[in-house]
Amino acid sequence: MAVRRRAPLVLAALCAVTVAGVTPASAATLPGGIDLPCAATPLRQSADWYLPDDPPRGLVWLQHGFARTAANVASLAGTLSAAGYLVFAPSLPFVNPSGCTLQNLGDNTPFLDTVADLFATADDPAGALARSLAAAASTAGLSAPALPRQFVFIGHSAGAEAVEYVAHRLHTTQPDAWSTLRGLILLDPVKSFLGNNTDAALTDLDRTPLPVLTVSGPPGLCNTFGSGTTAVRTLLHRSFVGVRLPSGAHTDAEGASSDVAGELACGVPQSANASALQHLVVRWTGDFVTGAEVTRDDPSVTAAADEAGAQPLDGA
Repeated sequence: MAVRRRAPLVLAALCAVTVAGVTPASAATLPGGIDLPCAATPLRQSADWYLPDDPPRGLVWLQHGFARTAANVASLAGTLSAAGYLVFAPSLPFVNPSGCTLQNLGDNTPFLDTVADLFATADDPAGALARSLAAAASTAGLSAPALPRQFVFIGHSAGAEAVEYVAHRLHTTQPDAWSTLRGLILLDPVKSFLGNNTDAALTDLDRTPLPVLTVSGPPGLCNTFGSGTTAVRTLLHRSFVGVRLPSGAHTDAEGASSDVAGELACGVPQSANASALQHLVVRWTGDFVTGAEVTRDDPSVTAAADEAGAQPLDGA
């Protein structure tokens, strides 16, 4: 019990350090913003867009983890963009007096409902998502591509719980948007200390054919001893739910975009683990978009096993 009480200290260390501007923007990165309703006050959050060179194969929502920003997933975002995907990487709050937060500190579901609305209105040129992309592209002197109607959601740490819940919300309330969602990738997922967002979302998603896969590290303080991965393995009744990197760190998803705060609190990402994670994410994103099934015998899993000792994970 004494060890487990240290987890909030790790989170506090992350909160205490400003992480904006960790990774310099590349030519494909369009800094911008997104407007989100928050109680009675509109919330303006920064959001980075990554444009591929060719017409995008799909739209990826890439969500950072607790007390982090979009800058901390810039390396993975750039890799996905280079593979042909339009990437939306917003920075969502971890502290907000109205409860508009990435992780659940009481009840953040009304806020996550507004995030779900971004994708429900993605085909509307006047919708918040389209306006965000158009403004970012215009500032850079570029033309914005049309938003693809194939979505893949990817979340790291607490961001994994957020994408789970938003997917669940689309399934239960937005059938048109749900039909465009191709899959979820959860990167060392973490459950919030409060509420049941993870369990409610996964229980619902388990009843659907939507692919949900995780790339997890070993249990530790920063992933609350594997809480999110345990939920995936317990609540998804599927023969294959992803892989574990036995020597991984919680920061593997951040890779070269991590910083001193993340590395001191949650470990230094090793190149083999970060590389294996990115290879898996790109391959699985492509499989989701094309409708290909991913199994434990998939070449991506075999390659990750050779590169970083990845171990396949079974569901319930």
